[in-house]
Amino acid sequence: MSVLIAAFLGAIQGLTEFLPVSSSAHLLLARDFLGWDIGPFGLAFDVACHLGTLLAIVVFFRSDLMAIAGSLPSVLSTSPNEAGRQAQLIALGTLPIAVVGLAFEEVIERSLRSPGVTVITLSLGAVAFLVVERMARGTGDARALTWPAALVIGMAQAMALVPGVSRSGATIVVGMSLGLSRAAAARFGFLLGAPAILAAAGRTAMTFESGDLTGAIATWCLVGLLTSAVVGYAVIAWFLRYLAKHPLDVFAYYRLALAGVVLVWLLGT
Repeated sequence: MSVLIAAFLGAIQGLTEFLPVSSSAHLLLARDFLGWDIGPFGLAFDVACHLGTLLAIVVFFRSDLMAIAGSLPSVLSTSPNEAGRQAQLIALGTLPIAVVGLAFEEVIERSLRSPGVTVITLSLGAVAFLVVERMARGTGDARALTWPAALVIGMAQAMALVPGVSRSGATIVVGMSLGLSRAAAARFGFLLGAPAILAAAGRTAMTFESGDLTGAIATWCLVGLLTSAVVGYAVIAWFLRYLAKHPLDVFAYYRLALAGVVLVWLLGT
């Protein structure tokens, strides 16, 4: 592995984590298609790239997160302020992915991380995008979210543990179905993703030795982290503006095209 490959994979992580095309699917396919073996430090590199996307969320939504942090004393109150209520919704929406991740992690890793499954999930996601764009006309913002709605969106986020589903895609589709605008659904989904990404990175980090992060390995991880952070920040800014005026159709067609390419590749191997 070289610095260039590390930067490329970090850019893929930053780009696809926030676009509704599935980061895990693209990283999986990039490695399978190109035959890149990132070696025994793969877990460390994955953690670095995920921390980069987390950094992008923290920096972009710093005002929201600071308000949430300042509202923590009111979170347990029956009448929290707006930031406190948002903290409650994020906490509730995080529960499903925590439960599913702990209960089915081994099954997902063993049985669902394959190109064949990715073809199916990419295609189903594309159909969901096209259907919700033609049926849902949500215009609400996050203030319209209820506790049950936050829990349902959290369940959608949990589905993104399967490669090809897409965290942002699932939360946007479900959010729109519940009356949110595209941009509002994406914004809540990104904030909801912060604790999930942090937990996933922390859990993965527990499985490798810090002493392994030396020399070239540390450099590659740093490159992946910085690249995913910079690209991720730019993508969040662009995507939220895009969603204010455009439907998800282009991403649906991209997912179908990618699924077709992977299917042809599978049939030819």
